[in-house]
Amino acid sequence: MATDYDAPRKNEEEGNESIEALKAARSNQTTSVESEDADNPSFVLGGNDLSNVELDVVVLPPQQDEFTCMSCFLVKHRSQLDHADTSGPICKDCSA
Repeated sequence: MATDYDAPRKNEEEGNESIEALKAARSNQTTSVESEDADNPSFVLGGNDLSNVELDVVVLPPQQDEFTCMSCFLVKHRSQLDHADTSGPICKDCSA
């Protein structure tokens, strides 16, 4: 027998809950994202104090076989170079 994976799942344990009960359960759930700062969500890290942790990032200089696309501003390998425009090199992804 074929199984329709797009069909809604029904669990016998859940029973028939009313819409009011589902709304109440949804309103009881708490989120760690502040509503006024939706672009920069904050997450609770379980009490770990990470205020004195420093991140080390190694920045490499441009290599001989790399270029920066002036359309998407990504560093690409020279094999991805499509053409050089008046603004600078353009990669194959941006020229299409």
